[in-house]
Amino acid sequence: MAVKLTKNELKVQKDALKQFQRYLPTLQLKKQQLQMVIRQIETQMEELERKQRELIEGIQDWVAVYNENTAFPSELRLENLVKVDKVVKVKGNIAGVTIPVFKELTFCPIVYDLNDYPLWVDNGLESLRDAAQYDALVTVLEEQVSLLSKELRTTSQRVNLFEKVKIPDAKENIRRIGIYLGDQQTAAVVRGKIAKKKLVKVL
Repeated sequence: MAVKLTKNELKVQKDALKQFQRYLPTLQLKKQQLQMVIRQIETQMEELERKQRELIEGIQDWVAVYNENTAFPSELRLENLVKVDKVVKVKGNIAGVTIPVFKELTFCPIVYDLNDYPLWVDNGLESLRDAAQYDALVTVLEEQVSLLSKELRTTSQRVNLFEKVKIPDAKENIRRIGIYLGDQQTAAVVRGKIAKKKLVKVL
């Protein structure tokens, strides 16, 4: 975009450059903060997934027992005794981004007759609830990463815009206007000297 080669425009460009240079560090800091938080959340997700795998491996024995037991009719299957009601989330804020934060996982109350199941079923149900909780936690963390990654992309684009376009353009405009105004001043001095010589000759 063409700029006016005037003193007023020079001031506009200098003010704009100061504003860009003042705002850029804030954007860079936000970018670093978002990158750091995303890495932390991804590490947290990996840890939760590891714990979930360990939990599932730890309950393989009773799962095998359950799978081999053909005494349960379909309506008494173990998975029917654990039903998620809802995932309760609250709002959090990281680097100006509103994110969901896991609060709790609630289950539908299901009553069952203890006489219908062997003793290990209580432990099995507890493990299934724990596994469901890990799933809910990871899902909420995935939502956080998605929202923060979107903000990171936007912030990175702004950082690039300031670093590679706005600041270089303002500097170049200031340079061009400065050269033009300098040339104008030099030309005015030369014209003044010529006019003075002519005036002296006339006198």
